[in-house]
Formats: sequence, structure tokens, C-alpha cells
Amino acid sequence: MAAPVVQAKDDSSITVQPSGAQPSTVGPPDFFTGTARVDARFQGTGWARVSGGTVTFEPGARTAWHTHPLGQTLIVTSGIGLVQQAGHPIQIIRPGDTVWIPPGVKHWHGATRTNGMSHIAIAELLDGSAVQWLEQVSEEDYAKAP
Repeated sequence: MAAPVVQAKDDSSITVQPSGAQPSTVGPPDFFTGTARVDARFQGTGWARVSGGTVTFEPGARTAWHTHPLGQTLIVTSGIGLVQQAGHPIQIIRPGDTVWIPPGVKHWHGATRTNGMSHIAIAELLDGSAVQWLEQVSEEDYAKAP
């Protein structure tokens, strides 16, 4: 016997966003150093507050320091990357690695000097915001990467 079909009370339905339906965007220079491309952005609507996208960093590219009010998950899909929590050593991240950044933790992530890196970034919005951008990562700090 098949399970009964439950219809959403608010007439919601599944939405499929075809690959390539949104144009790629370049990570703005206020929030990125080097070339970073953002694809497949998504953001929940109504009561859903999850948002994210795929970010591809060219060699040497990285985010500025930033925090997330409800944390962030990164899923590395290709290349070799870096992530650093303020006051801690830089860590190498590779395809298949999952990175959890707790709420309010100051951090940055990006590619190594010689290899690009792509990851899926997922965060939840709090009061309409998923990120607080801070200052750029200095060349001196980035140079400490293994």
C-alpha cells in the first residue's frame, strides 16, 4: 500500500533551479582578495532561513575575515584550500572535507597560492543576514599558510 500524499497547506511545491539558470557572479573586492566566482546561490524563503552557494577561488584568492551569526558549513568539492580561525594556525582543506565554523567565530577561507579551490558554503540567516564582513586578510597573515 502506497503512503498517502500530503499536500502542503500553504500550496507550496518543490522548486528545481536548473544548473546555469543564474549567471555566475564575481566575489566583490570588498569581501574577497583575488578572483572568486560564486555560482548556484540559494536562499530559503518564508520560514526557511538556510542560504548558500558554490564558491570557486583561483590560486591566491580568499575571503576577507568574517563571521556568521548561526555558523557556516563548508564542503570542499575540488582543489586545495585553506581555512583559518582568528588566533589559530591556518589549516589545509581538500575535496571531501567538511568544515564547521561555529557562530560568531572570526575566520577566512580560500585557495592556496598555487592551487584553486571550490566549496559549497551553507549558512543560516539571522534577522536577514548570514554573514558579517570584516577586514581583508593581510598578505603577511596569508603568507603563513603551509
